[in-house]
Formats: sequence, C-alpha cells, structure tokens
Amino acid sequence: MSVPLRLHLVTLGVEDVERAARFYEALGMQRRVRGANGVAFFDAGGTVISLYGQNDLAKDAGLSDRAAGSGSLTLAFNVESESAVDEALDAAANAGGRILKPGYRVSWGGYIGYFADPDDHVWEVAHNPQFPFDERGQLVLPE
Repeated sequence: MSVPLRLHLVTLGVEDVERAARFYEALGMQRRVRGANGVAFFDAGGTVISLYGQNDLAKDAGLSDRAAGSGSLTLAFNVESESAVDEALDAAANAGGRILKPGYRVSWGGYIGYFADPDDHVWEVAHNPQFPFDERGQLVLPE
C-alpha cells in the first residue's frame, strides 16, 4: 500500500505560544481557529503552521523534553524578487526575530537570506527565478 504523503501541517515547538503567535502575526500571517487552547494555527498558503509548547509537543510524541531550534530543520518560503527577500528579513527583525544571514546572491542564480524566530526556528527566504509561482501563489517545480 502506498501512503498518500502530503505536507499539510508543520508544528513548531515553542517556549511561549502567545509570544510566538505575536511574532508570526507581526509578519502578516493570518491566525485561524482562535478558540483553540494552548496552540496557535496559521494559514501558510496551503500548509498550516501550528505553534505548540515544546515540552507538550515532546510529550505528545513520546520524547523527552527537547530544546527548540536545533537548526537541523530549516523552514523556507519563496518570494517574487530579491528586494522581497530583503523586505521579509527586515519584517522578521522588526517583529523580534534575529537575522542569521542577510540576503545574498547564490551560485544557482537566486538570492537568499536566513532569520530565526524568537524560539530559534530557522527560516530561509529565497528568490529562485527557476521556480515561478502559479496563479494561486504556489511554486511550480520544473520537470
């Protein structure tokens, strides 16, 4: 049997759910299901980002308590231009994030930068001219 693997939801373990929610709201993300207790949900354009207490998340998964933001996972989003990368990095810094690497050109023809949210989850912001957007704002991967 084949599993129909689709990425629907990414849950970030955070120290303080409401503090983390304020950060993502300051970046312009739309919070949904506001009545949910102890968790915050955001529409991320076809995928949901949820924020949940890091110790509660570890307990739910049957793991010992673990610190957030190990850097072994990087979240990423693409934008339409190099200037939009810089604007996104500025917005993250203004919302309380930390710039890890300002925008720079990369060998494959794109432009990227990195920031960390208040719980040290690492985000890459990229402009990749080889991955255009469709009419719904979704990335189109070439064949």
